[in-house]
Amino acid sequence: MLLIHWPSPNDEVPMADYLTALKEVKAEGKACHIGISNFTCEQVDEAISILGKGEILTNQIEVHPFLQNRKLVEHCEHQGIQVTAFMPLAVGKVMEDPTLQKIADAHGVTPTQITLAWVNQRNMITIPSSTKARNIQSNIAAFDLVLSDSEMADIAMLDRQERIANPDFAPAWDE
Repeated sequence: MLLIHWPSPNDEVPMADYLTALKEVKAEGKACHIGISNFTCEQVDEAISILGKGEILTNQIEVHPFLQNRKLVEHCEHQGIQVTAFMPLAVGKVMEDPTLQKIADAHGVTPTQITLAWVNQRNMITIPSSTKARNIQSNIAAFDLVLSDSEMADIAMLDRQERIANPDFAPAWDE
């Protein structure tokens, strides 16, 4: 998969230029899929108009319990684009949250595992990173957890629009 990590700031490089280049590489058989990352709803729509419906596999965006990015997630789902949630653990903040800890205690697992199960249950892809084998195994085990509707609703209440990845070249985010 070829994935554009950020849209060009202020469209300095026109989206049509770089997305068309990716489409050409895919047409040559050098890639199977095209992905985008950190694209807003408006940018997703522009990308679809350039590439065509069904050409974008994923939009990789920041999603964690404290920034659920609902508008963009729903927009991507409506367009048939899979969401890949990055920073699902909010740089460790999920381990300190009382709600996530309470749910974790009820399942005999960690808040990290609850968060990964929540992402999975929302039909998003996530790629949690770790350098420790025990954490990797714990992350994998999280995908076997099933949270109740009540637990999912409790986690939904944690959204406070707390964006972590917000460099000065970021687009104007969807609210």
